[in-house]
Amino acid sequence: MTAQRPVAEADAPTAARRRVPDRLDMRPLDRFRSFKVKLGILVGAVVTVAALLTQVSIRAGIEPLLAIPLVVVVALVFTQLLARGMTSPLREMTGAARAMARGDYTQRIRSTSRDEVGQLAAAFSSMASDLEQTDRMRRDLVANVSHELRTPVTGLRAQLENLVDGVTEPDPAALAVALAETERLSLLVSHLLDLSRLDAGVVELDLESIELTPFLHEVVDAAALASEGRDVRWIIDVEPADLTVAADAARIHQVIHNLLENAARHSPAGGRIHVNAARTADGDGVRIDVHDEGPGIAREDRDLVFERFQRGGYADSSGGTGLGLAIARWAVGLHGGTIEVLDDPRTELTRDGRSSLIRVVLPDARTIT
Repeated sequence: MTAQRPVAEADAPTAARRRVPDRLDMRPLDRFRSFKVKLGILVGAVVTVAALLTQVSIRAGIEPLLAIPLVVVVALVFTQLLARGMTSPLREMTGAARAMARGDYTQRIRSTSRDEVGQLAAAFSSMASDLEQTDRMRRDLVANVSHELRTPVTGLRAQLENLVDGVTEPDPAALAVALAETERLSLLVSHLLDLSRLDAGVVELDLESIELTPFLHEVVDAAALASEGRDVRWIIDVEPADLTVAADAARIHQVIHNLLENAARHSPAGGRIHVNAARTADGDGVRIDVHDEGPGIAREDRDLVFERFQRGGYADSSGGTGLGLAIARWAVGLHGGTIEVLDDPRTELTRDGRSSLIRVVLPDARTIT
């Protein structure tokens, strides 16, 4: 109880100080859209009040030595009341800027005026909101990266300690476990490097004509090796067989490989993973569909899965980093294309709103800038 009393006593004066300016914060000029017009009205109003008070003091027979100081004081008080409301957003922005310097981005500016100061206050609040979101993303990124790095490092350390201590013999099976953890760590570092390139915006495309039939078989072979012997079947269908697309082979290989890895992790034993490629309906591009027989992604999570460190709204213990789909969206976006989760062709999943069908659409080379 004693620990809470100083906080309550400290909060009361703070609240009182916040309420006092509100009573003096008169804003009758908010309807005007120009700060210069407000200043003009303020000057005119002060001159008018001073003239009226002077006239009243003359008629009342008040001595000039007493009347003039009185008129000046009243005019200054009137000016202060009106000017306080005009500059209130500026004072709030000053306080908010100081709070932001301390790392508090929650401050928002209350402004009802429609002039330049009001526009500045709205822009300031928008900037504070963006900075708050960026700071939250930064904190989440650090926390997620720390967690994702700790998992393979811990597994690798434990395996190596067992080998050093003689608990585990250095046979092929033990070395394979260590290699798998090393590859997982390497994959995470590679993904993080890609994200750094994404944020820096320094990636350039090396466009070339890619024949999709041999290209997709090559990607599937690589994904099958990386799937660690999972019992899945790979089905490739390209229509027509000689279909080509102008793209950066390395980036598109990365996109399809990430989609196939994701599909393999969530496919049931003996499940089939379909990779289909064809021209778009309007003929202006090429679509590549990856469809597995896993539980699918919920409708409300269809956009979320393309965010960093997101896994479709459910726990994922299959070893994914939560970065593959984010990198895929980035690489497809570099080509001016789109990637999205479509309704699943399986009736039972369509009814539940879940889907495991992801479509990549790459535009024709003539539309790439």
